[in-house]
Amino acid sequence: MTDDHAAPMPDDAALPADSKLTRSKRGWAQSGKFLTGRVSRPETERLPPGQHLVRDWPVLDLGLQPDIPLDHWRLDVTGAVEHPVSWSWRDFLAQKQSREVTDIHCVTTWSRYDNNWEGLLTRDLLDLVMPKEEAGFVLLHSYDGYTTNLALEDFAAPDAMLVHSWEGKPLTREHGGPLRLMVPHLYFWKSAKWLQKIEFRPADRRGFWEENGYHNHADPWKEERYSADE
Repeated sequence: MTDDHAAPMPDDAALPADSKLTRSKRGWAQSGKFLTGRVSRPETERLPPGQHLVRDWPVLDLGLQPDIPLDHWRLDVTGAVEHPVSWSWRDFLAQKQSREVTDIHCVTTWSRYDNNWEGLLTRDLLDLVMPKEEAGFVLLHSYDGYTTNLALEDFAAPDAMLVHSWEGKPLTREHGGPLRLMVPHLYFWKSAKWLQKIEFRPADRRGFWEENGYHNHADPWKEERYSADE
């Protein structure tokens, strides 16, 4: 697992709902670990409450990470959209590419400033697939079986991206390469790694960590770490 993502597993495998890591994080949610009870505002404070700065990009995993050859990789965009797509890697790179510099915040209390990304802005994706009127939510599916959910307005944030490069280099497998979501205004477990499918939905559906005690929205400045705080 990198940053906030679930433990990686082979394609079509069930995630380890009773793994040591999952049990630990479920325990954190039950005990309210890391909570400070303080609310801040991104307009005035760059570092959310309870966070500390790091210079590296921390990695924590169980030793299993999906290896997706680019000639076999596909991204499907499905559900409540006018124009579903199924892209090869070449198809994806043929889309409009953009660059952003953002901070990232992990629920395990680290933050990293000024990350340089390259990829497809989610707003440009939305222009292509045209969500239907009833589409209010997005469910992300990863090649390891991981899922996480977002409201459409969070997925459509101005600096949210499907990223393939970080600091001028291809995104490494340990950090979710070849493609991951990057939504910088939410805790980073919402930024699904090893992205395989983006499903637009009329109704919300909680993902892996949301079903295991984590907050459904995940705003770092409100300390929305755990479902007990909803």
